[in-house]
Amino acid sequence: MTQLNELIVAEPRHDWTAPEVQALFDLPFNDLMFVAQSVHRRHFDANAVQISTLLSIKTGACPEDCAYCPQSVRYNTELETEKLLALDAVLAAAQCAKAAGATRFCMGAAWRNPKDKDLDKVIDMIVGVRSLGMETCVTLGMLTDSQAKRLATAGLDYYNHNLDTSETYYEEIITTRTYKDRLDTLARVREAGINVCCGGIIGMGESVSDRVGMLVTLANLPQHPESVPINELVQVPGTPLHGAEKPDSFDFVRVIAVARILFPLAHVRLSAGRTQMNDEMQSLCFLAGANSIFYGDKLLTTDNPSENQDYVLFRRLGLNAETLPEAVTTAHECISKATHQAMA
Repeated sequence: MTQLNELIVAEPRHDWTAPEVQALFDLPFNDLMFVAQSVHRRHFDANAVQISTLLSIKTGACPEDCAYCPQSVRYNTELETEKLLALDAVLAAAQCAKAAGATRFCMGAAWRNPKDKDLDKVIDMIVGVRSLGMETCVTLGMLTDSQAKRLATAGLDYYNHNLDTSETYYEEIITTRTYKDRLDTLARVREAGINVCCGGIIGMGESVSDRVGMLVTLANLPQHPESVPINELVQVPGTPLHGAEKPDSFDFVRVIAVARILFPLAHVRLSAGRTQMNDEMQSLCFLAGANSIFYGDKLLTTDNPSENQDYVLFRRLGLNAETLPEAVTTAHECISKATHQAMA
């Protein structure tokens, strides 16, 4: 019990070793949950969940070969490609997301790295969404120093750029950019003064030691990410990872719990893959310290539980979300309608 209590009271660290993190994974499940929940309560309201909505502002035709991604031009996933959305369409979608209870609006574009002319348009979106009183987040691929500074000047709150997995397993998943490329972009984002959103994907055939390696890399950055999304692989026909063995539910919850312990001040987001989880599994993730989700029944191009499903689960668990309305409209339907009208 003394050792467990030491983990609970510890302040954020940046010197974790792989054996130390492996030891967390090896704890009996009840002990790990106890530590994670205690750390969570030390820094957060245990019953509050931050709500984000994610919109694909440019879909498909990405030149990268990420083995999990249906937006890669290299795979036949029958995904319909779309050009960069118009500003009016994005702002209409953001208004719908806000009405459905989201406080952060995330915009994703399937680029290896944005061109400056495209960044001009994204910056207009950032400014417009912030004018609605929402936090902004974008994921656009790799950035140059000047691009990161421009995004910071525009007022961008968060930049998402996931590590996906460990450095040792990385080349099994992606060959068109290096692990260092990802770390360099994170450094540029941080140097520009933008909050970092960075996590990974579970269920790509990685080992527990790969999960340890990814979390150790993130935990030992000079400054921890403010948001740490933990995704379960959503398998899409046509991608190389379609048919991969699904991770054990308790193993996934363990990743959430260890992330909570390593990143005590961060929002740990239960991200993609929630459609594959029953209510009991999601509840364990919240108990393990997850305190952020994506709201809305689409995550870029893959399915997500509807707001109404989340609303019912939150009520059953006694969870609270910022500006969660009494009656929730389906944001995806609202977004689709608003986008269609704006593009007509």
